[in-house]
Amino acid sequence: MSFELTGKLIVKEDTVNISDRFKKREFVIDVPNDRNPEWNDTIKFQTTQDRTELIEPFNLGDDILVAFNIKGNKWERDGKVNYFTNLEAWRIEKVGSGSSSTPGAAPLPDQPEALPPEEGEDDFPF
Repeated sequence: MSFELTGKLIVKEDTVNISDRFKKREFVIDVPNDRNPEWNDTIKFQTTQDRTELIEPFNLGDDILVAFNIKGNKWERDGKVNYFTNLEAWRIEKVGSGSSSTPGAAPLPDQPEALPPEEGEDDFPF
């Protein structure tokens, strides 16, 4: 199941190499709150692997539409259990322009294929 949100790009982090086989990049959009206009929602997304460059063409202040999936993970270490939820962006478009984050490229599929689990990666749950 995929979702979409539209908002103003307010944070664009650098790509972080978690390991030699896994990298991620985070960004944040400011989404108007329809129920209380005084309080906008700030929503953090992440992109991973070959999608870390999706946010690159966009500038802070741009209005963008983000297509994303919700990912949840359970992570156990030393007897402690943690649960993580990530909003995994897989398509980004500038609002009103109709252009995607990968100009000239074929459109991304509606549902990206799941990445295989990383073996031996115990420092991070994702």
